[in-house]
Amino acid sequence: MKAYAARDFYQILGVDRGADKKSIKSAYRQLARKFHPDVNKEPDAEAKFKDISAAYEVLSDEEKKSIYDRFGEDGLKGGGMGAGFGGMGSDFTNPMDIFESFFGGSMGGMGGMGGMGGMGGQSARMRNRPTPGDDRRHDIKLDFNDAVFGCQKEVEVSRLEQCGTCDGSGTKPGTTPSRCGTCEGQGQVVQAVRTPLGVFQQVSTCPACGGVGETSTPCATCSGDGRVRGTKKISLRVPPGVDEGSRLRVRGEGDAGRKGGPNGDLYVFITVKPHPELRRDGTTIHSDKEISYLDAILGTTVQVTTVDGVVDLKVPSGTQPGTTLVMSKRGVPKLGGSATARGDHLVHIKVKIPKSVNEKERELVEELKSMYVEEAGDGKKKGWFS
Repeated sequence: MKAYAARDFYQILGVDRGADKKSIKSAYRQLARKFHPDVNKEPDAEAKFKDISAAYEVLSDEEKKSIYDRFGEDGLKGGGMGAGFGGMGSDFTNPMDIFESFFGGSMGGMGGMGGMGGMGGQSARMRNRPTPGDDRRHDIKLDFNDAVFGCQKEVEVSRLEQCGTCDGSGTKPGTTPSRCGTCEGQGQVVQAVRTPLGVFQQVSTCPACGGVGETSTPCATCSGDGRVRGTKKISLRVPPGVDEGSRLRVRGEGDAGRKGGPNGDLYVFITVKPHPELRRDGTTIHSDKEISYLDAILGTTVQVTTVDGVVDLKVPSGTQPGTTLVMSKRGVPKLGGSATARGDHLVHIKVKIPKSVNEKERELVEELKSMYVEEAGDGKKKGWFS
């Protein structure tokens, strides 16, 4: 068995064992830039860069991190405790592949690629390997009650799909790619640039192959991209309780990936049509109900529009203008919660005062007014309704 020295990945990245993914990612970003061999010419920079990349690869992956925390690097390499990590063996991902997938490219003109001992050519391999597709966005507008109780919607999405002619390879059927003669399969070309400070090597994408290290006859259907524009109808389940601005994620229904890479996701953004009578605030429904001043005095029963339909509501006698009556559990289900766990419906009472009265009505109101105040035994006046 190949001998190796166990490494403390937490110490290498300078993070503690309770560090979250954001802290691990930030530590890798800083150290990878500092010790990249194109930038750092110290003799041990390459070795440190490889250690940093290995540490990030393990600690950023929940499954690998769990094995490492339990068994150390031995567990990842298939040795010790009898708990190897699948087919991972004793090798880690190429550190340049990790760097380029993280930063989107090499360090370019910050120096040559020679410091990695021939690893610069890996960039061509990376550009030619499977890459995930982009996420897509789709907007839908729901009726008020559909947002409250959920619904099933069929949406038609425009997206990039795998080309059926070339099966996503981008190459004309019956032909095979060949090694690029310009970059010799490296995907990059190096030019010497003379400046007042001396001669520097400038690394750029190969213009002949576009950085993939190969040339081929492109598929006529997809023009070499491996994907074509298409549409798909998707049955979407909208859960109860969604609201204006809610976002639903449908995995794998975005653009197709390149070279067999996985599809991106579809994000559905929701807007809700206003209701003519009801207003919503989270799980609470609000509405207004107007009654006459006589009904406010005597009490009455009114019909109220709710999300469940029209419901009778008792208004007690002596109800004051601006009173709010609660209809319990007639509101909106909590998103992601139980269907029976609903908010309330608040009914705001508005009392209508007539702007004018006829002669008979005036006589009755005057009579009521005269009865409204009576002498108390202590000589003080008090309200009749009190």
